[in-house]
Amino acid sequence: MSGSPGLWADWGVWQKHGTHGMKGGEALILELNRIVYTSGIASPITTRRGQDARLNYLNSKAGRAELKNQGVSDRAMRSWFRGKSHPSKANLERLDSAYWVRRRENLIRSGWLKRHLDNHGRGRRVEIYPVDERHVPEAYRRTQGTRRDLSDRSITVRYVWADMVDAWANQDADLMDEIWEDIITDLDSDFAAYAYVSSVGIGA
Repeated sequence: MSGSPGLWADWGVWQKHGTHGMKGGEALILELNRIVYTSGIASPITTRRGQDARLNYLNSKAGRAELKNQGVSDRAMRSWFRGKSHPSKANLERLDSAYWVRRRENLIRSGWLKRHLDNHGRGRRVEIYPVDERHVPEAYRRTQGTRRDLSDRSITVRYVWADMVDAWANQDADLMDEIWEDIITDLDSDFAAYAYVSSVGIGA
């Protein structure tokens, strides 16, 4: 386990007694996914406008290669890009998947995601929502031993965004855990109780 081993110890015990949550690094991954997926084409893939927008985005060598990787035939692509037909229902999922793969890669390659989160050095607010222990006996709560009941926390995070995006892009869960540990150490002496969370929100 990366980071401080004690920070992640005994989670299985709390889970057995009804605690609901996830590691902070995992929550960061989910939140970065949300930011990427909400920054793209808004029109659904089921609409003609959404299909045309995705085709326009993928009208490049790299885009066509990803469509082929998703299982779209050369014949179908030629017809789409010439405006002679639109994707069949069976190909809509392939088109959408190709679009999101390319968009994710482009946001990483261009540095947009890092710049967006770094926010000219000002960083971003991170909202931290603690684990749900409402139905957990007191003796088995993750928050046992802290000075007070855990509440939602909000903190401005700077300087870690480039490393975080790299870890996310490389699917390095251990490094995401280390970055989360760095983030929560800025809270207070109860920071270890926020190793696991219900979710996090990034103000971006």
